[in-house]
Amino acid sequence: MEFDIVTVVILFFAGVFAGFVDSIAGGGGIITLPTLLAVGIPPHQALATNKLQSSFGSFTATLNYAKRGLMNPKELFRGVLFTFIGAVSGAYSIQFFDAKSLESMIIVMLIVIFLYTLASPNLGKIHTNAKMQKPLFYLLFGLLIGFYDGFFGPGTGSFWTMALILLLGLDLKAATAQTKLFNFTSNIASLAMFIYAGLVLWLAGIVMGVGQIIGAYLGSTLVAKKEVKFIRVFFLIVVGATILKLLFT
Repeated sequence: MEFDIVTVVILFFAGVFAGFVDSIAGGGGIITLPTLLAVGIPPHQALATNKLQSSFGSFTATLNYAKRGLMNPKELFRGVLFTFIGAVSGAYSIQFFDAKSLESMIIVMLIVIFLYTLASPNLGKIHTNAKMQKPLFYLLFGLLIGFYDGFFGPGTGSFWTMALILLLGLDLKAATAQTKLFNFTSNIASLAMFIYAGLVLWLAGIVMGVGQIIGAYLGSTLVAKKEVKFIRVFFLIVVGATILKLLFT
């Protein structure tokens, strides 16, 4: 598929904006996927290409968060492993099921997250005591959320962030940082399946991916410098936008 220069520029800046948003609160897919569809890419190829470009952003944000000491990838190997397994299973399963059937349940879950966060102004301000042991947490949620991201996707970052805050007691900055590592893991796992199926449009994905690198670096740097209140507001905006997208598309 060929693209003119105007389309390439649109894809690039969509990648920049999505990378910025996604590195702070997740939800970059509500920007990139509609953009890919709007420039005329068929849905199945748009989904595959979206995983390629988003991998650039999640990888950049992960590196920047690790560099700034907000998380240590080596300590999260168990979570990465089970997320990878879950995502591969989900990406494989989507070939046999209708992902649209999940939308109603996901919308309800995101509304609950939105309202809970809105009603809890101190949520994620400080580390609290964990309510679940880490090995069990990463086993269960790595498989569950990894599967969901490979199978469907919208709201994955929100689910990870809330689970990390509520069950492991992380503050919002640390939860956001870990979320990007697990997002990158499930992106790569799903992408491998799509590459095998020959669905990825490399030019579009790489152009957006370059934009993602720029946006993700700027966004993750901002998170490291800003207070939790800023991240919380951004998180609410993105969750709300994701809910509206699922309701009206």
